[in-house]
Amino acid sequence: MIEEIKKMLWASADKLRANMDPAEYKHIVLGLIFLKYISDSFQTHRMQLTLRFQDSDDDYYLSDTDKSYLIEELEDRDYYKESNVFWVPEGARWETIRAQAKQPDIGKRIDEALTLIEIENPKLKGILDKRYARVQLPDGKLGELVDLISKIGFGETGQNPRDLLGQVYEYFIGQFASAEGKRGGQFYTPPSIVKTLVAVLAPHQGQVYDPCCGSSGMFVQSEKFIESHGGRIGDISIYGQESNPTTWRLAAMNLAIRGYDYNLGKEPADSFTRDQHPDLRADFIMANPPFNISDWWHQSLEGDHRWVYGMPPQGNANYAWLQHILFHLKQNGRAGIVLANGSMSSSQNSEGDIRRNMVEADKVELMIALPGQLFFNTQIPACLWFLVKQKNRRKGEVLFIDARKLGTMKSRVQIEFLDQDIQRIADTVHAWRGDGETGADYADIAGFCRSVTLDEIASHGHVLTPGRYVGAEAVDDDDEAFAEKMQKLTETLGEQMAKGAELDALIRQKFGGLGYEF
Repeated sequence: MIEEIKKMLWASADKLRANMDPAEYKHIVLGLIFLKYISDSFQTHRMQLTLRFQDSDDDYYLSDTDKSYLIEELEDRDYYKESNVFWVPEGARWETIRAQAKQPDIGKRIDEALTLIEIENPKLKGILDKRYARVQLPDGKLGELVDLISKIGFGETGQNPRDLLGQVYEYFIGQFASAEGKRGGQFYTPPSIVKTLVAVLAPHQGQVYDPCCGSSGMFVQSEKFIESHGGRIGDISIYGQESNPTTWRLAAMNLAIRGYDYNLGKEPADSFTRDQHPDLRADFIMANPPFNISDWWHQSLEGDHRWVYGMPPQGNANYAWLQHILFHLKQNGRAGIVLANGSMSSSQNSEGDIRRNMVEADKVELMIALPGQLFFNTQIPACLWFLVKQKNRRKGEVLFIDARKLGTMKSRVQIEFLDQDIQRIADTVHAWRGDGETGADYADIAGFCRSVTLDEIASHGHVLTPGRYVGAEAVDDDDEAFAEKMQKLTETLGEQMAKGAELDALIRQKFGGLGYEF
C-alpha cells in the first residue's frame, strides 16, 4: 500500500513539473499532504468518538436522552486535544477543500484553511506555508492536485496514519532533493548517513540538537532508534535551528505530524549570528552543515566565545561549525558531524592550527571516511567527525575507520550504506568504546579500522584522514606463494601472446592471398 501511495503522490508532483520549479512545488505538494493527513486523522478520531458515545460499556457513553447532543459533543475540542489530535475547524476539513477544488479561487481557500488550523492549534503557528493564492499555475491544475491527493486515505490503509505520513514525507523529501539537484541536497542528508550517525551516537535519552537541521531527518531517525531499543517517544528533547524559512517550516511540519515535542527557535535564523539556543548544552549533537560555505562570516563574530580552539577562517565555515558544536555539548556529550574530506587535512588559514588544538585537547573521538557518490548535491568526498567534550574511556586515542569500500549502488549515480554496513561500523565503535551490546572485544583490522595515539597523529601533522592510519587491507592467504602465483600468471600471459602471434600470422596470410600488402 505504501508503495502505491508514494507512486500516486509523486505522480501528483509530476503534474506541476512543467509549470513550476521543484523548489516551489515541493511546498505545494507537501503542504496539501499535511492538510489531508490532519483532516483524515481528525475524521478518524471523530468516528471513534461516535462509536464510544454509542457504546454503553464505554466511559464516553451518551444515554438515549443525550443522543441529541451527539453532534455538539463531537465538536468539543477537548476530546481531540487529549488524544494529541489536531483540531480541524469545519472550514478547513478536507471534504470542504475538495468540494471547492474546481473554484477559481481554490488557492485562496486553501490559504484560509491553513490560517484557521494555525489559529486553533498554537503549536502550528507560523509553520504552515500559505502560498497557494499566489502560486502561478494554469487554470485547474491546483484543483487537479487536490483531487489526486483526495485518493489517499491516511486512515484506511491498516497502517498507523502517523507512521504512514512519516514514510511519505521521507520519500518525498528524498525525491525532491534528487529532482532539485544541488539546491535540494543543501537540506537533505541521505538516510543511510543519518542512520550511521545515530547508530554510532546511540541517543537513548536527553537533549538532541542540530544547528542546521534542514527538514529534521536527524531528529526523526533519533526517535526511531529510541523506539527500536525499547524506549519511548519523548525520551529525548529536540532542539534545532535552520536559517532557510521554507525549510524551517518543513522541519516543523515533519516533527509535528509525528507528535514530537520540539524547539526550533522562535524563527528561522543563522546559527552563528543569531543562535536560538545560546544556553543549550546538549547530550547529543548531529549535523550536516553545508560543505565549505564561504559567505558565513559577520563582523560581530570577531573574538566570539565559541572560538575556543582558534579563529575560524572567514572564507570557510567548517571549523566554525565544529567549534559551535563543541560549545553546545554537555560535559559528557557526544557529537557527529558530516563534513567535506578537506576538513581532515587542510592547513589553510588557521584550519591546521585549530585541528591541532582540538586533537591535543582530546576532543576528537572518531573519524570515518565515507565512499563517494553518497549525496545528491555534490561529488565532494565526505567524512564523519565525532567529537566529545570529555573522554571517559580511550583517553589519548582516536579511532579511525575507512568505510570507503562499504556501500552499494542505489542507482547509476548514488551509493548508500546497507543496514549491515551501518551495523559493522556501529559494532566496531561500540566495541572500541567498551559499551557495545554484543560484548565483543575491539581489534584493529588492516584497511578498515585502527585505534591511534595522539602522539602518532602529531607525527603526521595532525592530519585526520583514516586512510593514513588504517593501512592496507589484508589479502586472503590461500597458501599459494607469491612466486608461484607470479609464475602461473607469466605462463598464462606467454600462452596468450603466442596465440595472438599465431592469429596475427593467419590474418596476414589471408589478406596476402587477396593481394593486400602489410
